[in-house]
Amino acid sequence: MNKKVIITLAVIISCLILVSIYFYYENTKLQTSNYEIIKSKIPSDFNNYKIVQVSDLHNTKSRNLTDELIKEIQRERPNIIVITGDLIDANKTNIDTAINFIEKIQNVAPIYFVSGNHESSISNYSKLQEKLQENNVTILDNKLEVLKINESSINLIGIDDPRMAHESFVDDSEIIKAEIDKIGYDTNKYTILLSHRPELFDTYVEKNIDLVLAGHAHGGQIRLPFIGGVIAPNQGLFPKYTSGIFEKNQTNMIVSRGIGNSILPFRINNRPELVVVTLKSDKTLY
Repeated sequence: MNKKVIITLAVIISCLILVSIYFYYENTKLQTSNYEIIKSKIPSDFNNYKIVQVSDLHNTKSRNLTDELIKEIQRERPNIIVITGDLIDANKTNIDTAINFIEKIQNVAPIYFVSGNHESSISNYSKLQEKLQENNVTILDNKLEVLKINESSINLIGIDDPRMAHESFVDDSEIIKAEIDKIGYDTNKYTILLSHRPELFDTYVEKNIDLVLAGHAHGGQIRLPFIGGVIAPNQGLFPKYTSGIFEKNQTNMIVSRGIGNSILPFRINNRPELVVVTLKSDKTLY
């Protein structure tokens, strides 16, 4: 074998190794994103109230990623933990894996859960619900939880993924509107909505929700510089709502890039994400 061939093979092997390291890093190295929401509607008792959001875990098989996620949640010491759907994966459902994760974080803070499209696609969702409740997880399936500190309170509401309604001929937006209307909550209080679906942002704006925490888009799976995500479920190519914070009228929406993968087994320029939201009352600024 001549020197030129050896050099070529060495370059190819080196490139393959570097690409493998990059893919491993991009798909297993957790990133924590911090957001502050400053609103006069937030009671001063809730100033610095911290919410950790976990989305789209999809029964990830990466032990390193799961361990890092658990440690980061513990380190953040949130007031509450919210899970915005797709804790499991319909294509590789393992309820025990999902519950094992919950067991590791249940003593950190109260946990609230809403379903995603993958929960709506499995036949044994009731078993997952049962196991979650056994581990003190509150399932907000079109329900309200009033969070209280001293004499102050805010609303935490959660809605089922629209696929749970099994209404094939009804628009997702109409299903969501009906679910929110059924809950019945004090609209004068600051209201946080847990919903899996970011593509329905205009619906949340129409319903005057103050803050929406969503997932589902997986950050667009592949993220390009200056462009963002390439593809997302229910949004198609070059989707609008894949990551970060969005605002319209009085509504904010934060979209988590999620933790695991589903149909596409990899991410590019799109690390798994833990979202940390800190509420700030602007009454404390004066």
